[in-house]
Amino acid sequence: MDVNLQFWRAEGKSFFQRFLHWADILDPTVLVKSNEEIEKSRLLLQTSAQTLQESLQDEKVKQAWKLSLSSVHPGTGEIIPFVFRSPAFLPLVTPLVFANLLPHKGGKQAFIWQFLFHSYVAGFTLANGNATAKAEETALPQKLPHKQLLLCTGAVSCAAWIGAFPHFVMMQNRLNSPSMETFFRKFLPIPLFACLSAFNVVIVRGTEYENGIEVMDKNGKVIGVSQKAGMKAVKETALTRAALFGTAVMIPESLLYCLQRTNFLLKNPRTLIPLRLLLTVSAVGALLPVSFSVFPQLGEIKRDDLEEEILSSTEETEFFYNRGV
Repeated sequence: MDVNLQFWRAEGKSFFQRFLHWADILDPTVLVKSNEEIEKSRLLLQTSAQTLQESLQDEKVKQAWKLSLSSVHPGTGEIIPFVFRSPAFLPLVTPLVFANLLPHKGGKQAFIWQFLFHSYVAGFTLANGNATAKAEETALPQKLPHKQLLLCTGAVSCAAWIGAFPHFVMMQNRLNSPSMETFFRKFLPIPLFACLSAFNVVIVRGTEYENGIEVMDKNGKVIGVSQKAGMKAVKETALTRAALFGTAVMIPESLLYCLQRTNFLLKNPRTLIPLRLLLTVSAVGALLPVSFSVFPQLGEIKRDDLEEEILSSTEETEFFYNRGV
């Protein structure tokens, strides 16, 4: 079992534990560390004779844990591309969320911002998903990238078009009442944003429930590949992603809807955009560690929920898998 998963097994048993660790891991300053420093941190963790609790008391080893957890994929042990590491998510995705909340002059502009947002989220999802074990990967390795690329392109294009649909409707001037315009401009985009964020995860990580992911016993030994575990991992991640972006859009829009009627904003309309930006940054920043902490990073699945072919090879009752982010 990778050292990152060992960490989450010991330190990710409760939501509060996971939240405190993610709040620390998401520190953007770790992005300035080089690949060489990351590799040294991994080597230190793998060769350290200290227990996990002891290592967290040592500042040097604690920083090594932070660097490893934020930069290395726990399924492959490979360093995650810079822009798709967890600490880069907040500074890169927040401007895209903010841009999608702004009033757009046309449907084309709305589509572009939706496309950019879903493209980045798809890349992050793919880079931080599960290292799926596939039977056909050995036989036909060249076909997997094309299929994955097709899934990602289709998911991003479809999500961007649906996300921009309310703007296309408004641009056609087919709304005959102020209430309908308010619905399409203010209310419809919120559940749409949440649903499309979940849709993005489900499609991009589709190979995980189609081909299965590795399932381990309590000792970290891989005992098989399970489609049911893959479905559970993708479902949990999709739910948290929908909650994250749905809530992160709802909070600024709800507050601004109330504040727009105040005397201050009526007299100073130019402050609306900076206020929207501040609310968006605050909402995404506060909700991101919560989203990552809702479900354990090292997921657990019951024996009764696994396939018969896996159960026939072991008497274990506890099974674990890497959920991904």
